[in-house]
This record gives sequence, structure tokens and C-alpha cells, in this order.
Amino acid sequence: MKIHIKSLDGIDVAAREFLDAVEGRKVIAFYGEMGVGKTTFINALSRQLGVTDDAVNSPSFSIVNEYETASGDIVYHFDLYRLDSIDEALAIGIEDYFYSGRLCLIEWPERIEPLLPDDALIVLFTLLDDGSRQLTFKT
Repeated sequence: MKIHIKSLDGIDVAAREFLDAVEGRKVIAFYGEMGVGKTTFINALSRQLGVTDDAVNSPSFSIVNEYETASGDIVYHFDLYRLDSIDEALAIGIEDYFYSGRLCLIEWPERIEPLLPDDALIVLFTLLDDGSRQLTFKT
């Protein structure tokens, strides 16, 4: 499946479409170059999920952030860019997060690919020549 995001004006609609398409998936791995918009899209996903925090930011300095939705569900947002090794991921208990039954949104998953659950949804985030973004994934 592909979702095309022409501009920031359409990001919330794209986030809703994405969530409808992947309903029930708990571990979602976002691949894409730096600056392609992964964090911005995760912010839009969080809004659509009813995250009550004022702002969702890249957790670059803490590796994982926890957000609470209006209904009390927990969403985990990982930015693994600064992760040095799989051992470091294991030390923070990353597998416990993945198998918690809660939604896990992961940036830079290539750093821990061997640890991703078999049913993780792989999403490729691409910047197109016209400045729009495309998400490609299989449900």
C-alpha cells in the first residue's frame, strides 16, 4: 500500500488513512533518510490517536518517549539514531516494549533489525522530487 502526502496540509488526513490501514499492528518501523519527515508524521499519528501531550518530539536524547492518549492508552516512540549497539537496546529493555501489546513507533529501526518482531510493520518513508512524501508498506 502507498500513501502520498503532498504537503503538511494533508498530513493529518494521511495519518488517519495510515492508522485505518494498519489497525491492530503494534510495532511499526519507519525507514527513511534524515529529514524526510518521520518525526513529523509520527506527531500527526499521535494527534490522530488522541495523544494528550502538547507536543510530540523526536526522543533523540532519551531514545524512547511515552505518550498517553485521551483514552488512557500508551504509545511508545523510539528514535534509535544515537543507539550504538543492539546490546544497548537490550539494556533499555526494548523487547519488553515491543511485546507489551502497546503501540511502538520506531525511527531508525535498522539499528536493531534483528530484534524487531516478525510481525512488525515495515514502512518506507520517501521524499519525492516534487517535495511530497510517500509511505510504502504492506498490511
